[in-house]
Amino acid sequence: MAHPSQLGFQDAASPLMEELLHFHDHAVVMLVLISAFVMYIICMMLTTKMTDKNTLDSQELEIVWTVLPAAVLVSLAMPSLRILYLMDEINKPALTIKAVGHQWYWSYEYTDFQELLFDSYMIPTSDLAPGQFRLLEADHRMVVPTDTPVRMLVSADDVLHSWALPALGVKMDAVPGRLNQTAFIATRSGVYYGQCSEICGANHSFMPIVVEAIPLQRFEDWSAQMLQDA
Repeated sequence: MAHPSQLGFQDAASPLMEELLHFHDHAVVMLVLISAFVMYIICMMLTTKMTDKNTLDSQELEIVWTVLPAAVLVSLAMPSLRILYLMDEINKPALTIKAVGHQWYWSYEYTDFQELLFDSYMIPTSDLAPGQFRLLEADHRMVVPTDTPVRMLVSADDVLHSWALPALGVKMDAVPGRLNQTAFIATRSGVYYGQCSEICGANHSFMPIVVEAIPLQRFEDWSAQMLQDA
C-alpha cells in the first residue's frame, strides 16, 4: 500500500515485481554513474586550461567513447528483455479469473468454478468503515490463494479500461471484444490495491481494484461459502 510522500515503489508482493524493482535499481545506478562521469568531464573542461594534443586526434579514444556507450546499452537491454519475456510467461496456472471492465465497476468470474462470479463496486466515502481507504475500497474483493499461479483474463464491456495492480507488477489493458491475459503469483498474504489505469469516462477514478491473497485452505473455505451463497 502506498503512503503519503512515498518516493519509491510499493513493496513487491510477487516474483515479477521483485524483478522489476531490481531492474529499476540497476538502471538508476547506471544513470547515476553516467551523470557523475559526464559532470566530472564538464567540470574538468571548464576548470583546466591545459590541453593534450594526444586527445585531439586519437583513434583509441574514439573507440572507447563508441564502445563504452554500446556496452552500457547492452547492460540495460539484456535484463529488460528478460523481464519482458517473464511478463509474457504463463506456466500452468492453477486458477483462472476473468476480469471484465464496465463503466464504472469490475466483474470477476472464477472460470474453474461453476457460478462463482460477482461485481465489484467502489464503496462510497459515506459508507467507509474506520481504517478503510477512500476511493480504493471495493464491496467485493477478488480473493486469490497465496503461492499459486493465477492467470487473469482481462476484457471490457464498453470502453477501454486497464486492470493494474502495482504491488503484484500487473497491468493489462481491457479492450472490448478482445481477451488479454497475464499472470501473477502472490507470495504473501495481504490486501493489495489498484485502480483502472486507462481513462474511461467521467467516473474513471471510481473503479478500484482490490485483491486479497489468503492461504489455500482459507481460499477453499471462501470459495465454498461463495458457491453456497450463490
